[in-house]
Amino acid sequence: MKTLTVLRHAKSSWDDPVSRDFDRPLNGRGQRAAMVMGRHLRSAGLEFDHVIASPAVRIVETVEQVEAGYGGALAPAWDRRIYLASASTLLDLIHELPAGADSVLMIGHNPGLEDLVLMLVPDRAGDTLRDAVEAKFPTAAVAVMAFDVDDWGAVRSNGGTLQRFVRPRDLDPLLGPEH
Repeated sequence: MKTLTVLRHAKSSWDDPVSRDFDRPLNGRGQRAAMVMGRHLRSAGLEFDHVIASPAVRIVETVEQVEAGYGGALAPAWDRRIYLASASTLLDLIHELPAGADSVLMIGHNPGLEDLVLMLVPDRAGDTLRDAVEAKFPTAAVAVMAFDVDDWGAVRSNGGTLQRFVRPRDLDPLLGPEH
């Protein structure tokens, strides 16, 4: 059994006058949401054998805040291929994950992460978690998928089970869209 947790970066600042999208930092709300999500990951007992993340500034800052909330270092392997990657590119990266890692955290961007979850989890009537992902995969949201495989190379479309989908607003109403 392999478990893949995907985390979208927290809310970034459009007010910061950076010249490249890659360099956009988090805003205050994003920093708070990432810390809340880190606390949630810890309280849910989620642990990771391997972490892979985009090196974009908003991801680096998300990792720092998640670590603060989680209470420990995630020590991601930074991989530029995750930056604004498509779902198929992300699946290629999943196929390359270390065989000994049973629980992996991937931290990246939309629309790739949302498309990845929708590609890996079959669309079944009454699957409220998948429906919620399809409605919107907001910043700092986490989706946890399980795969009944022994090797990451065997992960296929429609081969996963979505076990958890948590948005920042589920943990703190002040992080919802109306605030």
